[in-house]
Amino acid sequence: MNKVIILVDVQNIYYTARQTYQKNFDYNRFWLKATEGREVVKAIAYAIDRGDQKQREFQNILRAIGFEVKLKPFIQRTDGSAKGDWDVGITIDAMEYSQGADVVVLASGDGDFDLLVNKLRQDKGKRVEVYGVAKLTAASLMNAASEFIAIDRELLLK
Repeated sequence: MNKVIILVDVQNIYYTARQTYQKNFDYNRFWLKATEGREVVKAIAYAIDRGDQKQREFQNILRAIGFEVKLKPFIQRTDGSAKGDWDVGITIDAMEYSQGADVVVLASGDGDFDLLVNKLRQDKGKRVEVYGVAKLTAASLMNAASEFIAIDRELLLK
């Protein structure tokens, strides 16, 4: 049985699914698909914490599914822009936890991860499956993956 780690860029998945389909990502379906016939070594969902009740309920759902939830505070800059991405955290965890896994599942469309995916595949010999909304996922990330799995209606809440 292959061992898998699952890393989810929650903000990226939320916004790309909403923008493309006006629907939310179905984390239960995703979990079933990503873990089928595999042993989960680690599963982490990376999110931004705005401190509201609805968000806490969502985070508890993720925990109930099997994810560890890592949170960063939402930071509003004086110019109105916001900060709060998890790129470095996801990269560090991927490098650390992939040692005990055969497969790395990354849910994100962020092209910044193409370097990570290439490193995991070429230097660490890992199979890397990337889940993302096809039209909003960087081509470089799709090309770097062992397999790209498009988030489509099958992986969205009805």
